[in-house]
Amino acid sequence: MGDLSTAVLASWTVDPFLLGLFLITGLVYFRGWLALRRSMPERYGGGRLAAFLCGLAIVWLSIASPLDPLGGLLLQAHMVQHLLLMMVAPPLLLLSWPGPPLLRGLPLQMRSSLAGPLLNSAPLKRLLHFLVHPITAWTLFVVTTWAWHAPQLYELALVDARWHEIEHGCFLFVSVLFWWPVLQPWPSRPVWSRWTLILYLLAADVQNTVFAAAFTFWTTPLYPMYANGPGLFGITPLADQSTAGALMWFAGSAAFLLPVGWLLLRQLSPKLALPQAVSASTGHTVHLPIHGAAPQRAGKRRHGDLFDTPIIGTMLRSRTARRCAQWILLLLAGAIVIDGLFGPRTSAMNLAGVLPWTHWRGFIVLALLLAGNVFCWSCPFMLPRELAKKLRMDRWPWPHALRSKWLAVGVLVLFLWSYEALALWDSPWWTAWIILGYFGAAFTIDACFTGATFCKWVCPIGQFHFVESMCSPRAVAVRDEAVCRTCETHDCINGGPAGRGCGTGLYLPAKRGGMDCTWCMDCVHACPHDNIGLLQRDPGSDLLHLGWRGGVGRFLDRPDAIALVAVLLFGAFVNAMGMTGPVLAFEDQLVADWNLPSTLLPSTIVVLVGAVLVPLCVLSLLGGLGVKLGGHQLPLRAGAGRLTMALFPLGFAMWLVHMLFHLFTSIGTVVPVTHRALRDVALAGGTPDWLLGCCLAVPDWVLPIELLILDAGLVVSIILLNRVATHVARDSRRWGVLALWVPLALALYGLGLWIVLQPMQMRGTLLP
Repeated sequence: MGDLSTAVLASWTVDPFLLGLFLITGLVYFRGWLALRRSMPERYGGGRLAAFLCGLAIVWLSIASPLDPLGGLLLQAHMVQHLLLMMVAPPLLLLSWPGPPLLRGLPLQMRSSLAGPLLNSAPLKRLLHFLVHPITAWTLFVVTTWAWHAPQLYELALVDARWHEIEHGCFLFVSVLFWWPVLQPWPSRPVWSRWTLILYLLAADVQNTVFAAAFTFWTTPLYPMYANGPGLFGITPLADQSTAGALMWFAGSAAFLLPVGWLLLRQLSPKLALPQAVSASTGHTVHLPIHGAAPQRAGKRRHGDLFDTPIIGTMLRSRTARRCAQWILLLLAGAIVIDGLFGPRTSAMNLAGVLPWTHWRGFIVLALLLAGNVFCWSCPFMLPRELAKKLRMDRWPWPHALRSKWLAVGVLVLFLWSYEALALWDSPWWTAWIILGYFGAAFTIDACFTGATFCKWVCPIGQFHFVESMCSPRAVAVRDEAVCRTCETHDCINGGPAGRGCGTGLYLPAKRGGMDCTWCMDCVHACPHDNIGLLQRDPGSDLLHLGWRGGVGRFLDRPDAIALVAVLLFGAFVNAMGMTGPVLAFEDQLVADWNLPSTLLPSTIVVLVGAVLVPLCVLSLLGGLGVKLGGHQLPLRAGAGRLTMALFPLGFAMWLVHMLFHLFTSIGTVVPVTHRALRDVALAGGTPDWLLGCCLAVPDWVLPIELLILDAGLVVSIILLNRVATHVARDSRRWGVLALWVPLALALYGLGLWIVLQPMQMRGTLLP
């Protein structure tokens, strides 16, 4: 084995023809680069030359170094070789803008008589335009990757040196095509907008994740040649295969997601401009417009108001429409309670076991993603509050000692614990009593205390919506701040002839985001200037706001609000982990090892450690280290709080993935359950189709959607971390802060990937 290892490590390939080809290519580029550097130094600096030479060197390293023979013995070595050829070398070559230097570097005779006419030919131009079109390039990249890794072709390339060279040539060629639209080397022109290329890269990352996961989790060797190999360095075939998949997974995802972050930064920042274009005919510099929103003029009415949308806008503004929605949900809640108390004990056959835990949760996260806090707008639990207000029973203000989110944090942790430890999702009886308790608590609290006390300080569902809505695309906000500056009555908070003011005490001109906003529209009706709307905003922008938030204060001065965000961030992963096969098996093993009567104690440990202990320790530790490495300009608590807020898009993505999985895989269960409930009260006949409540295959498109959502959450979180680190750290020491917090984001992202790839407990169905 020692002789074999020595032989592999010493097996550099020195092919004179190949070496000469690389040297000549490098010299031609260098010659052309020298000429272009004299005429346009702003375009062809030393970085272009370095990128091209590094790209050539990496191609040479991948095919001439010991990686090549080692790839025939270890799959992970072969994967490294492919990563270099597909993810590293092509972007470097394209960053060098190779076309003009390679053409200019040719001898004049060859350039004028051969290369120039060939490149100017119409058929070749049409072919090249077709090949670098994003759809063509993406398709060729994906098909080539999957085809060459099929066992038959892969084994052929391993045993036949000529086919091995063809394989590597295909990888390099299609990868150059793939990265061309992203890097757009000058003087080519883009076909798609930069925004569309973000989806282009995310779609490539989704297929890469599925591809890599197949290697990582496959239980048998895919390639017989590796299975029958010598077991180099003591590595088993399955371990080698899993390592190869992990390399492709994480390195590939980084290669796709880092450009996504770069594109987002360029598109969202008004200070960054696209590269200048040079006219081919005149050589004059043409300044392209800066991408980003134009500054708004003072007093100008903002666009994108959902109230201006026909039907939907009218419905959201209407008191009558809102009351109808609340009464419909109240009647539905009543049906759920009755069925939960008196219907079947099997959750998948009961309205209380299906509608709240599968359909309602799935639809509310979709609403948060697409619009905002729509559920609070239609919340039936507000009707008891309205009854209490009409009875004029509310006399006292909420106690000052309880005016924080700590009570809500405790209730949320209690809910996360009871959901898993007591299996609330599997108990229609408990679900019915929770709903009854909710109505009772809402009525009792708002009957005794002024304002929307229950919503603002107690309701755990409301707190979930408040925090998650900070990632939503719309919020209740003033249309024209200049109008508010001239307003003397401030009816939006004080109330007036047209209606009462905000029950949660939000002053609209200073309001930012959705925290504590129930979408009750009381402020909209009370405003005498019709100056409040449901306006568009950049999702996640509220997470970066440092200033005062009307009625909420400054988040940096609110450890209770930061704790609420942290619990929902880590709770998203804990709640999703609870339905995975390995975690359930771990809890069952603890029950057997400790001779426990149930999984109550193991579930308690998982929830309290994951949702309370881990965030407390990790966030405190990273915050403290950040003060040392980044020289925080803010106090420890404030700096750690801002960075925790920047991570929240990952938590929002995990909640989306988890709840949408249940919705997509169990959406048909409502049909037989409703049929059964109507039959029980003699409103329907026949037999329910229980096949819709079991044996549900997970659609093939669910996993790509889940991966896409997680990718987007990671990208947005890293962008926000970068922006926060710029403000938190002193001078250029933001890299010290990022070195601490970006790995945490990657760890949460990796945990999310692990969760979605595990066998899932099919909650809400008749499957075990």
